[in-house]
Amino acid sequence: MSKAATPYLHLHARKRTWTPVAVTPGTLLKGGEETCKRALSLRQLEIPVGSFIEEASKGDLPSGSDAEGCLDLLASNIADEEKHDLALNYAADAHKVSARMDAEGAHITKQWLEIDRHPVLKALIIERSVFFVLLPIFRSLGDSGLRTTSQDISRDEVTHTACNALVCKDLGLASDKTLNNLRRATVAWVTQGLDATNENKYLSRNFWMAQSDSL
Repeated sequence: MSKAATPYLHLHARKRTWTPVAVTPGTLLKGGEETCKRALSLRQLEIPVGSFIEEASKGDLPSGSDAEGCLDLLASNIADEEKHDLALNYAADAHKVSARMDAEGAHITKQWLEIDRHPVLKALIIERSVFFVLLPIFRSLGDSGLRTTSQDISRDEVTHTACNALVCKDLGLASDKTLNNLRRATVAWVTQGLDATNENKYLSRNFWMAQSDSL
């Protein structure tokens, strides 16, 4: 395979540079305030996702010409997680996420850390089926600062998910019942303050769970 056609190199070339900035608090969608703050409490997962990738980089990864650029892309993705953490900390400070809520988010993070699965597989499930629910929640229920933060992070996460999906495919890794249950429990915790159904689908916890299931 030619270097230009290597999928990892192609994904790396598409990445864009951005800088996290502090945001000022605005008005969150009525009825979705708690959900936004719970979603912000899971910013604690950003650095562990980077750690999963760093751990994988020291061990089992795809090799050969088709995988050229894989390690460099994973290293770049690790650096992205640090920016995401900073941007989301700015947002959490602006919206005054409580210590209690952060403690609950830390408990969920601990559960992800303790599952004995390939680190890239855990990163893939979190980014694809949790983060791609949290980021739209920021856009749909949040203020202008959260929408901007979501947009910036989402561009990175598209690349991360594509990269991690390639790694998992090359290594023959797939999700399982334990990972799926934790993924659903994580989304359920974030959205528990919403109605099961609502005329505004973005205020429906069933809608967000269906989004996670579909991902």
